Amino acid sequence: MSGASTDVEAVSAANTALYDALERGDLDALAEKWLEADVSVVHPGWPVISGRGEVIRSYALIMANTEYIQFFLTDVEVSVLGDTALVTCTENILSGGPAEEDGSAGPLVGGLVVATNVFRRGGDGGWRVWSHHGSPVLIDREDEDEEEADEDDGGPVTEIG
Repeated sequence: MSGASTDVEAVSAANTALYDALERGDLDALAEKWLEADVSVVHPGWPVISGRGEVIRSYALIMANTEYIQFFLTDVEVSVLGDTALVTCTENILSGGPAEEDGSAGPLVGGLVVATNVFRRGGDGGWRVWSHHGSPVLIDREDEDEEEADEDDGGPVTEIG
């Protein structure tokens, strides 16, 4: 097995471990996945967060306010150049809020996020996250809105502009 394919496999495993730690709500394990350097994160809908302490705090806030989260990663692409690696993927996310009063699970919500994770090889040879950027995938509802408008007034929808 070549060094390049070994690196790709190691980066892929590091990427999976990052999401596994988040799913388990294990902040210590998640913090271990990040470099001990100037790191950054962009959570969907959030501004850029810089600095290791602030990044880890942002994940603590997410974990504290998310009862359940599960990631199904698709379209995963890994490329390695020296001691830097780039992972792009689609995060198919299933999450839920607090449990209902009767103890049953709260409502579950699904969403799509496209993510870019940049990894650096650490001094121990392991791969650590340097930067994460997640952008929500918004479903184009324009066609649905036009169909509803046609049904409402019985006439076609005309866009001006």
